[in-house]
Amino acid sequence: VFYAAQFEALRRCNGCEDSFIESLSRCNPYVAQGGKSGSAFLRTLDERFIIKEIKSAEADAFLKFAPFYFEHMFWNWTYREERPTVLAKIFGFCSVSFHNKATGKKLKTMNVVIMENLFYGRKCSRFFDLKGSERNRMADETVANAVLQDENMLMYIRDNPICIRQQTKRHLHAAIWNDTLFLSKMNVMDYSLLVGFDENSKELVVGIIDFIRTFTWDKQLESWVKEAGILGGGGKGPTIVSPKQYKTRFRDAMKRYFMMVPDKFYVPSDDDE
Repeated sequence: VFYAAQFEALRRCNGCEDSFIESLSRCNPYVAQGGKSGSAFLRTLDERFIIKEIKSAEADAFLKFAPFYFEHMFWNWTYREERPTVLAKIFGFCSVSFHNKATGKKLKTMNVVIMENLFYGRKCSRFFDLKGSERNRMADETVANAVLQDENMLMYIRDNPICIRQQTKRHLHAAIWNDTLFLSKMNVMDYSLLVGFDENSKELVVGIIDFIRTFTWDKQLESWVKEAGILGGGGKGPTIVSPKQYKTRFRDAMKRYFMMVPDKFYVPSDDDE
């Protein structure tokens, strides 16, 4: 178990420490729709937490990243009105080994993170995984429970604009600004904004996910190849860019996807778009 004390403090701040072990004691396999990592997933029986296998490179990156992650989360929790965050919370990180009972030989080791389930207690009917890119970001909407992507979102909002109030949009984009600035400083990219539509409360449920992997040489190579047009893409920008470019593209896209509509409390501002 890594950073046990820090994760315990984070769970206590979020009111889930007392039931954490009980939740983890009962899990089922979970198929993460839309994911391309090939990682194994579990979901606790009470649906409160998601357990995800991560690769060794990601585990090594997170060990270095974690102290800054804790600082960011505790700072934003303390000053949450001034410094909101929409990072999906990671509540634990550990390495699990499997051994042969007869010989004692280690058979396999898995690195796993325990994350909050953003949609715990929600009834969501439509999901989007948004990166701010229009390159190869179209999901098949005929697939049951498909997680839709950026090109699906652009088609959807042409006929069904996603309208949110002024204060909600300011809060959302302040959180996105804070989190993407932090991730860019940490040399992290390729994260997504996961969005769900709650049928009961008529609310948007959002969280930034997949923010562990840093910008490495293979990502740089992929960016160069795509910028050169070797892999095609219809003239659209590369999926992989630098963390700074990714941050800017991500922020701009999220502003476009969610439309602010005035209500009786509306106060005109230069920040409103």
